[in-house]
Amino acid sequence: QLQLVESGGGLVQPGGSLRLSCAASGFTLGNYAIGWFRQAPGKEREGISCISRSGGITNYADSAKGRFTIFRDNAKNTVYLQMNNLKAEDTAVYYCAARPPLFNLCVLSDSHYNHWGQGTQVTVSS
Repeated sequence: QLQLVESGGGLVQPGGSLRLSCAASGFTLGNYAIGWFRQAPGKEREGISCISRSGGITNYADSAKGRFTIFRDNAKNTVYLQMNNLKAEDTAVYYCAARPPLFNLCVLSDSHYNHWGQGTQVTVSS
């Protein structure tokens, strides 16, 4: 069974950093384009960043550019989201998702992903 598990969330002060991990079990993550999404209370789910199946192409939402970096380690079957200079408005549940293996490229629209993790909470507060 295909399963994605996020980890690395927590409570951090403004300006701090976190590294989120998206680990796969039951399939080879390197065969999938992966996206990171987040959802804050009362808000719609938002695409933050994504990485192509090959790892050579990445996309970022404007809110993430310059602060977040997505990368993958296929040997560890894991995709990471490095988040620096965190702000209070980054507080949300963060999810990773896998696109169907037919597609190499990634997009920031959640409707293009069909396997989701359970999410990890990120809280940015002093």
